[in-house]
Amino acid sequence: MQDVPEIQRRILAFCGFGFRLPFLRGNASEAPHVQVEHRTSPRPFTREPDMPLVLTLASRNLFQDRLRFAATLTGIVFSVVLVMVQLGLYAGFGRMVTTMIDHASADLWVVAKGTTSFEDLSLLDANLEKRLTAIRDVASVDPVVIGFSNWRLPGGAMTPVFVVASDFRQNDLLPWNIVAGKVDDLKQRGTIAADKTYFQRLGVSGLGASVEIRGYPAKIVAVTEGIRSFTTTPYIFADLASARAYTGLPPASVSHFIVRLKPGADRDRLKQDIQSAISGVEVLTPQEFANRSRSFWLFGTGAGAALFAGALLGVIVGTIIVAQTLYSSTKDHLYEFATLRAIGCAKSYIYRVILYQAVLNAVIGYTIAAAVGLIVVALTATSALPIVISKNLIGGIFLLTLVMCVVSALAAIGRTIRMDPVMVLSR
Repeated sequence: MQDVPEIQRRILAFCGFGFRLPFLRGNASEAPHVQVEHRTSPRPFTREPDMPLVLTLASRNLFQDRLRFAATLTGIVFSVVLVMVQLGLYAGFGRMVTTMIDHASADLWVVAKGTTSFEDLSLLDANLEKRLTAIRDVASVDPVVIGFSNWRLPGGAMTPVFVVASDFRQNDLLPWNIVAGKVDDLKQRGTIAADKTYFQRLGVSGLGASVEIRGYPAKIVAVTEGIRSFTTTPYIFADLASARAYTGLPPASVSHFIVRLKPGADRDRLKQDIQSAISGVEVLTPQEFANRSRSFWLFGTGAGAALFAGALLGVIVGTIIVAQTLYSSTKDHLYEFATLRAIGCAKSYIYRVILYQAVLNAVIGYTIAAAVGLIVVALTATSALPIVISKNLIGGIFLLTLVMCVVSALAAIGRTIRMDPVMVLSR
């Protein structure tokens, strides 16, 4: 290697290159020369494009201290996994909250005024069915009965269950994911469907088991898989008459009405007609009812706020860790960055180096966190509250990780802004 300016030699050593940097301004050969050692295998003179050199400088600066880099990745992975799990729980919780509404064959729901969710035990007069049927463009009206009840365990103890019933002859709100038995058998009095997830909790072995609900005998004639309750209380499907007995609901009361439209009917107009004809009720589309239920359970109970608080905590922790690491790395290489400025490097070039370090941190950390997240999703797929991570959530978290790391780089950039290139003359 021939004689080169001292400050250029220092920055070349920092970058790991044996050639002049492409971002130098002016004629570097005019600077004072010093004698430096010869390399046994000098690298040929090449001129690299500006962008790859920025990436190389950023990566070497980032990977130079592997222990620090590992600590940074740990912080990023921890924060991203925390955010992913919290938002995945939020999505999974929101989906479970509306599971009954999503699987009902309803065009409109008629509920008591002020009803907050599907599980709200507010009651309606059963005689409203005739008035609803008489309204133009209404094809059918079917009642829904819901309520909590007591399930007797083999040892005599009681455990709560949530009974759901509709007119199975109209296919209103049928159990789905049937793995044993038949739905048609539920039309008989005293028959029920239960999910296999809760068999151990309910003390039953499977199809054909005879049980007792609120003192009334029942028989499991259909078994489902995957119909889990967000309240952890098992769902039990039954016919209307049996459900009234299990919940103690009088014949003159129902929980909700499912309304179907005639072909070609205007749903919005029918909604207004029902609302005008019957007082004391609310008419909701399935989407409106689902949104109301989701809003109540996620925000009315504070569950959603807790999940968002956990996700926000993850973002804050990750941002602080990355900012601290980038700031420390920039401070350790402050003289090298000052050398770049002294030989004519633009400030924007240095800023890009720091930003590229942040982006590399984000990409590598997110990749590891995404792998961990997929494992968590697989492990919770059959749990009481599965974590749901959609494609949109994956993309959103990746953008969030980039923003988190780029914002962290601002602290390091702020340090270089205050840097005086003259400081290289003191060394």
